[in-house]
Amino acid sequence: MKMHLAELNVGRLLAPTDDPRVADFMENLDRVNGLGKRMPGFVWMMEWSGEPGTGNTDAKIGGDPQYVSNLTVWEDAASLETFVWKTVHKQFYDRRAEWFEVLGKMHFVMWWVPAGHRPTLDEALEKLAYKQEHGDSDVAFGWSYLSDAQAWKTHGCAEVAAE
Repeated sequence: MKMHLAELNVGRLLAPTDDPRVADFMENLDRVNGLGKRMPGFVWMMEWSGEPGTGNTDAKIGGDPQYVSNLTVWEDAASLETFVWKTVHKQFYDRRAEWFEVLGKMHFVMWWVPAGHRPTLDEALEKLAYKQEHGDSDVAFGWSYLSDAQAWKTHGCAEVAAE
């Protein structure tokens, strides 16, 4: 069975989505997400409202409107790695401290799904909770679990801040 790589990244904005302090992030969501959708190896992205400039900011986690999430599926780790570390996405990743709180626990997870499967946010949050409790495993993992992933070693950050 062909497998694809799902990933969830969760962050909590420093301010509400309409606040000027996060405007640069919000104004570039469509640009960065659009690039991701055009990347070789991209399969699917969770989208809520479809309104320009909202990205996945409508997906409230725990009822908190400042939590935003990104849930995507890729053909393989190399495709996701290229998008994350070798495109304009990296410039926004490097600026994450301007817009996001540092969370006290890991908030990024990947896992393999059968080709054609579109994970729900609830499923993804379960994978994140599993990784937080058990660490990297075949069930849920981070970049370091993927032997062929290398860019995170020089471009990533401490696990407590983001992966």
